Amino acid sequence: MKKQYFIWLCTFSVLAGLVASCNKTGFLDKTSTTSLDEASTFSDSANAIAFLNNIYTNIGFASDPRRFSGGNYAAGLDASCDEAEGPNSSSTNGFIEFATGTVNPTIVPDDAWRISYANIRAVNQFLKHLPVIPFNTSLKKETKGEALFLRGWYYFMLLEHYGGVPIIGDTIYAASDVMPAVRNSFASCVNYISNECDSAAVYLPVTQTGSQYGRASKGACLALKARLLLYAASPLFNNGGIGKGIAGLDSIVAYPDANPDRWKLAADAAEAVINLNAYSLYVDSTSVPGKLGYGFQELFTQRYNTEYILPRMMDANKYLESLWDVPSRGGSGGPFPYQEIVDAFPMSNGKSITDPTSGYDPNNPYANRDPRLDYSIIHDSTLRTFFGANQPTPVLLYMNTKVSPAVPASGDAVYKGTPTGYYIFKMLDPNIINNGISGSSRCLPLIRYAEILLDYAEAENEYAGPDPTVYEALGAIRQRAGLRPYELPPGLTQDQMRAAIHNERRIELAYEGFRFFDVRRWMIADSTENQEMHGMEVDRGNTVSYKVFNVRKHNFKKAMYLWPLPLSEIAKIPDMLQNPLY
Repeated sequence: MKKQYFIWLCTFSVLAGLVASCNKTGFLDKTSTTSLDEASTFSDSANAIAFLNNIYTNIGFASDPRRFSGGNYAAGLDASCDEAEGPNSSSTNGFIEFATGTVNPTIVPDDAWRISYANIRAVNQFLKHLPVIPFNTSLKKETKGEALFLRGWYYFMLLEHYGGVPIIGDTIYAASDVMPAVRNSFASCVNYISNECDSAAVYLPVTQTGSQYGRASKGACLALKARLLLYAASPLFNNGGIGKGIAGLDSIVAYPDANPDRWKLAADAAEAVINLNAYSLYVDSTSVPGKLGYGFQELFTQRYNTEYILPRMMDANKYLESLWDVPSRGGSGGPFPYQEIVDAFPMSNGKSITDPTSGYDPNNPYANRDPRLDYSIIHDSTLRTFFGANQPTPVLLYMNTKVSPAVPASGDAVYKGTPTGYYIFKMLDPNIINNGISGSSRCLPLIRYAEILLDYAEAENEYAGPDPTVYEALGAIRQRAGLRPYELPPGLTQDQMRAAIHNERRIELAYEGFRFFDVRRWMIADSTENQEMHGMEVDRGNTVSYKVFNVRKHNFKKAMYLWPLPLSEIAKIPDMLQNPLY
């Protein structure tokens, strides 16, 4: 078992970009041009803080919209579930494997395992040397808190993908060491991560500002704990989960029992973030007159705002515009939203489009809808700025692109630029296009306050039912969204409120990496991920007509509620238990 356990053992990828000008072959390796090694790294305060900074580099890998890249095609978890069609149906990327139900231990992407353990090892190195790093007392405390948070963060990444995993504590294994071959129980992993969050919070300020913005804070610690305990209370991770009845696995992939009090713990954890009074939904109802819910769009263009609890810091960029925007604006086009998520957005009066009293018109399907639809999805007749134009010009997605006279947006049409008739608009800066000059100052959200309100509403509803605090949490989100009226109907049952909460999470958190895991922890993926997905044709003849069409049949197997451990890791340690049904 020597020299064979975790990929991170001999991989210092987390250090790759650190002090590159000093050493191009490896930060901790001596070269003919530098004597920088482990000892000199941590004896210098600048090098030590750079080492810690680099552990932040991969903090957003799981929800990265380019997570699964191959050749010229890239997508993330959105294309791995019922949110979007991947950019190339014939590719063998990770997103296609999940969409088609062909994922298995041989081909599953190993990034969740490899990146997480590489960064956990780096945290352990930092903490080991922290006593000798020439930081002042205050900086030592704060960087210790950041390191503990980061370790908890990466363990949570492992937990949401695999269930229980080996916990290595503070140990830094060498290539000659014998590693533990046992996965810790799900309960012990939850307790460990929760304790990391609590311990880290003691050393950190409630929020980070100025040059420290983007670093871990007490708010981020409590928010991660709230997310962790929400997952821990969810059906997938209780009563043995998909490992029920499988000796040795029922307590590794889930709690072996079901305890409703876990929902109470989750609600309390989310409430602790709320009670900090440090965060709020970003609301802007005045900048653009007549645009209800504009704060929901503007929020994602702001580098600093009241809603981001943990941002993924970026330089000025066109990261999303280059991937999600329409081809005529320089986007690579993809992934592409399905009709299913478009239909999930209610009318502006808050009623579902399936409600006969909602006012939905299938011959004008995008009129009078929840404002978040227009801010999240580029659809027929969406306004999108042309390169070089001072005023926005409509993007018209046609079924028949041989339009006379031709229009600049013809190349964006269904079957030509998009296989579904839609593009992602969520988090795009409306003033930036990829074939333009400027870049957006935007950074990407990893945890934001809207999630905390949704976490609280879900946990409280599951524990106590739809009490006034549940209505209040959802009402705040719906009010910011621009729904009028924004209040949910009084007297909802627990089941009805659950459905409302699930749908609010789906549309409020769309394309932020949540849907893939939400449908799994709710154990509804065998329905949502096992159906035909659709798009929308738009035909502009004498009249405009809309027709839903089939795009792809998604396939889902019960095993896919959890990721398989990569076969390369199982092969190294035969005693390591694989996840159920693989």
